[in-house]
Amino acid sequence: MLKNLFFKFLLFSLIALPTLANALERHFNQIAPGVYAFIGEMGNRTYENEGLNANVGFIVTKDGVVVIDSGSSYRVAQQIHAAIRRTTKQPVKYVINTGGQDHRWLGNSYFKQQGIPIIAQRKAIDDMAARGSEQIAGLKRDLRERIEGTVVTLPDQPLDQEKTLKLGGTEIRVIHFFGGHTPGDSVVWLPQSRILFSGDLVYVDRIIGVLSFSSSKNWLASFEAMEKLAPKRIVPGHGQVCDLARARRDTKDYLVMLRSHMKTALDKGLDLQRAIDTLDQSRFKYLLNYDSLKGGNASRTYLEMETE
Repeated sequence: MLKNLFFKFLLFSLIALPTLANALERHFNQIAPGVYAFIGEMGNRTYENEGLNANVGFIVTKDGVVVIDSGSSYRVAQQIHAAIRRTTKQPVKYVINTGGQDHRWLGNSYFKQQGIPIIAQRKAIDDMAARGSEQIAGLKRDLRERIEGTVVTLPDQPLDQEKTLKLGGTEIRVIHFFGGHTPGDSVVWLPQSRILFSGDLVYVDRIIGVLSFSSSKNWLASFEAMEKLAPKRIVPGHGQVCDLARARRDTKDYLVMLRSHMKTALDKGLDLQRAIDTLDQSRFKYLLNYDSLKGGNASRTYLEMETE
């Protein structure tokens, strides 16, 4: 009798495992009335965090919900939607992708199945089309079965510079300045509450990544344009919710330092290695990932400015 009960329990447990695995909850913090943010881990993409080592959010209005970034996979998008349903009965009306990095948009396939319009800047859409398959292949190494169902699904509502949504008395502006971390980086601006979702134009607590597809020049120009909005609170692409002063310290000041040094190095005719060797980045060593990213940031900024 006990043996039969044991085997029944074991069989039930095995059957229930997929359900339990899918029960991971994403916890969103309310940062203002109707405004919610998930603050992702600041380390690498892992099986445990399902590739979502970044911040995403959603806005609840009287006429529906707007999602800011669909996450790193079909499965993560399901988790985001589940968190929304725990918060409100309002339906999702729009999804906004703030850029072309994997964790900003690879959950689109889930939301597309729900018939929800997806907004992104045209250069971001081109970036997704160019790198999407590569991004999924890269995530598959870490996420394994957790990437299943994720397919390249491009936004269906492109914008050039700006698009304004008005839902239930809430104004939501999607603004593209000049790009930066990726070519199509955009911000989501809530003028009534003066809250900004910056996407990857702002990193705090961890060092930015100037990558092969980044433009430090455009990034700095975008930051300076963003400053003119004078946001009270910023949900950065990575790191804790912050004010403009913190965003300047951890992102803008670092970009200014990189570009100022490399301009001087190029004016003096220094080669790449000498330019890197003479760069002192130590005042930013408090930022996570400083040791692993500082060299690449320096070299790619030099190479970029060499052709400006």
